[in-house]
Amino acid sequence: MQAPYRVLVVDDMETNRQLIINSLQPSRYVVAEAIDGKGALDMLACQQFDVVVLDVMLPDMDGFEICRTIRCNPDWHLLPVIMLTVLDSPDSLVRGMEAGATDYISKSFNSIELTAKVAAAAEKKRTTDRLDDTESVLFALARMVEAKDETTGNHCDRLSYMAMVFGQELGLDYDDLDALRRGGILHDIGKLGIPDSILFKQGALDADEWKLMKQHSEIGASLCSPLRTMRKTRDIVRHHHERWDGSGYPYGLKGEEIPLLARIFQIVDVYDALASERPYKTAWPPQKVIAVMEEETSKGLWDPELMARFMDIVRSRPELFIKPEEVETDRSARIFEEIAGSGALNWCRASSGKKSTSGSGGDGAGNT
Repeated sequence: MQAPYRVLVVDDMETNRQLIINSLQPSRYVVAEAIDGKGALDMLACQQFDVVVLDVMLPDMDGFEICRTIRCNPDWHLLPVIMLTVLDSPDSLVRGMEAGATDYISKSFNSIELTAKVAAAAEKKRTTDRLDDTESVLFALARMVEAKDETTGNHCDRLSYMAMVFGQELGLDYDDLDALRRGGILHDIGKLGIPDSILFKQGALDADEWKLMKQHSEIGASLCSPLRTMRKTRDIVRHHHERWDGSGYPYGLKGEEIPLLARIFQIVDVYDALASERPYKTAWPPQKVIAVMEEETSKGLWDPELMARFMDIVRSRPELFIKPEEVETDRSARIFEEIAGSGALNWCRASSGKKSTSGSGGDGAGNT
């Protein structure tokens, strides 16, 4: 059984609203009404909707402005907006699409057209919500892994940002950039399956402990595998500990056998570990970071061509890799903040004992 689709109709003319309501079967749709932009935005702030049917001409603000406001809110950016208008000029259509409208319906609509467009938009929204919810839960779990290790700070968010910046400089397409964004958060989610006694052990791991530790990349890939949208991200999670010379894990892949996105991510991961301040080290100056990363590349750890591209940016435009404060966090960050606010993570940290000084990200030596 599927819950009825929730539709918000925004129009200052009661006759127009009633025509739309009469076209939508009560068994399939729950319809709410707003007569102006402010009322619509207030309703969106306190209720969940699957579709907004929005008139262009409203008394307080036009539909284009309302649509732009919806798209700027991270909680609503996936919400379908179908604009209802008598304006059928190309300029109006372009303005609507630029504002973020999903579709258009003329005010001379017939009920079949309206129902078909609303149903298609609502079903797509439900499907997208399910994927978005699953991703947010995975991300929140990955953030909890990071939070238990107090040595890393906001390592995951920095990696997501820097990996996307580097990917853009390399000319990657949207799907690859999105995989890098996800990989920054999810790369160590497999550590959920590793005992804290191993994750936070003081000193070196013995052979059996190291064998267990190396399983985290496969565990993480398995957690991501059920989602088809995570296919490229899964490659990052599984292979970000491989090494160019074949000395890494889990499969000992060599050279271009390692997926490109994993090779890109490795470089950013090591850079962040060296260039960021940690409780056990200060942030290294750029020249020292460059020297260490180039030395490791000469020893066969990293893709030399990608490293050369990365070093060019570090030398000429290092500010590109500094994450601006105004960059919005995703929904998982807000979920995590609610959990952290409950005090639960304080208990987790206390129960895991003292933290290892090796850090959970790349440390320039490829430890974990």
